[in-house]
Amino acid sequence: MHNLSPFLWQFSPGAGLRWYGISYVLGFIVAYLLLVRLARRNRSPLPAHKVADAMLMLVVGVIAGGRLGYVLFYDHTALWSFTSSLPFWELLNLARGGMAYHGALVGVFVASLLVHRKHCAAGSPWSALADVLALACTIGLGLGRLANFINGELLGKVLAPPGQPGPWWSVKFPQELLSGHAPTLSEAQRIALEGLLLKHTMPSDGSDLGLAADRMIAVIQRGGPAGAQAAKDLAPLLASRFPSQLLQAFFEGVVLTALLWGLWWVLWKRAAGGPRPGIIAAMFVLGYGVLRIIAEFYRLPDAQLGAFALGLSRGQWLSVGMVALGAGWLVRLHARGRGPAA
Repeated sequence: MHNLSPFLWQFSPGAGLRWYGISYVLGFIVAYLLLVRLARRNRSPLPAHKVADAMLMLVVGVIAGGRLGYVLFYDHTALWSFTSSLPFWELLNLARGGMAYHGALVGVFVASLLVHRKHCAAGSPWSALADVLALACTIGLGLGRLANFINGELLGKVLAPPGQPGPWWSVKFPQELLSGHAPTLSEAQRIALEGLLLKHTMPSDGSDLGLAADRMIAVIQRGGPAGAQAAKDLAPLLASRFPSQLLQAFFEGVVLTALLWGLWWVLWKRAAGGPRPGIIAAMFVLGYGVLRIIAEFYRLPDAQLGAFALGLSRGQWLSVGMVALGAGWLVRLHARGRGPAA
């Protein structure tokens, strides 16, 4: 049973220091350190003393692009949803989550153009900057996926329905009650679930059992005797799922990191001038696209979208575009020989 809290420290209901935010901060710190190290070893067109300025622009690109990408690709309603409390506009409500990798990639691309123009060595191609940014970002991607697992979001596919044993490595997520991906229950299971939820219902809830489910999940996450009992009661009513978040963390944080840094090392050993500018970035785009397509076969599509053509999710189709872009980039580099890439 998944009982991890999304908060490292919570000072009021719904507010505190979240693991998701921590993963972003750690990812940016790792990227900063790697960019400084590459610069000091003369492997980057971005000087070491300019890395901090560049990181500020890149952070803005990640957050703005990631949020806008999520809203445009997955949740259009945030554009016209307003509330009476801060931040008033749902588009700006980052505390509730909702970031899209493909949008963040576009944001980083735009930011990198500005970084290259303002801070990189004169005469250096943009693709050389793209190479070092690709090398610096993959560990942060893996940390973000670990935070997805802690949050109990981006659920994996069902391996065993409620009431049936799943593989030992499968995970039961109480968050499925609020995800739009809750499996169909038998009549007896439905009655049992409603009985559990009624224990956490408040008079002001009306007929909305989602609020009760949210409270029950919070009790489980707090732990203690009450949390343990709630988890025990709920477990037979939850599906056993593939921990797709951990698979994506492995693909993006380990496999992609090893692929890019291994290729970087080999190319520097083989050629005194280093790899052709752009080849690492192109491999990043291609490699991420392939790994994301594979991983999403084990992950459920967003409940409000479902599958698209050929049974692929929107994330997979966006990644198909990445594969095509990365492959085309590599072909172009090959055709241009060892000349500088734009």
